[in-house]
Amino acid sequence: MEFNHFDDHGNAVMVDVSNKQATMRTATAAAEVRMSDELLTAIRTSAVAKGDVLSVARLAGIMAAKKTPELIPLSHPLALHSVAVDFEPDRGAGRIEIRCTVRAFERTGVEMEAMTGAAVAALTIYDMCKGSDKSISIGAIRLLYKEGGKSGVYRREEGR
Repeated sequence: MEFNHFDDHGNAVMVDVSNKQATMRTATAAAEVRMSDELLTAIRTSAVAKGDVLSVARLAGIMAAKKTPELIPLSHPLALHSVAVDFEPDRGAGRIEIRCTVRAFERTGVEMEAMTGAAVAALTIYDMCKGSDKSISIGAIRLLYKEGGKSGVYRREEGR
């Protein structure tokens, strides 16, 4: 396997994408936050002491996607056209599934931006709720879908 984040001398480099064709790029990533059913109910009814948890987490996820090049070494600064963060609470399982979708007309993909957005939204839920439930956990951060560019479409088969 060839690694393209290193030069011939083993030094880290940002991949040169200047010769790549710009195309519409889309990526959706997910993360999950597990918690007690009582806390999930408090989040859904806006009864958490720190305020509207999901609205704040949505904003945090959007901001994080835009800041990805400052957080992930060697990632390219991209002009993002759209960032959406959505939540699917699952009352029976005591969990919230977070989905972050990012779109940009660029020379490189937006997978890292989508994953960063989902992860920071999850961390924000944790931060706003940690005083109510010490057992909160974050996991299953993963790419669900991507399209655009030379590699084409990728769709995760859940359960893998």
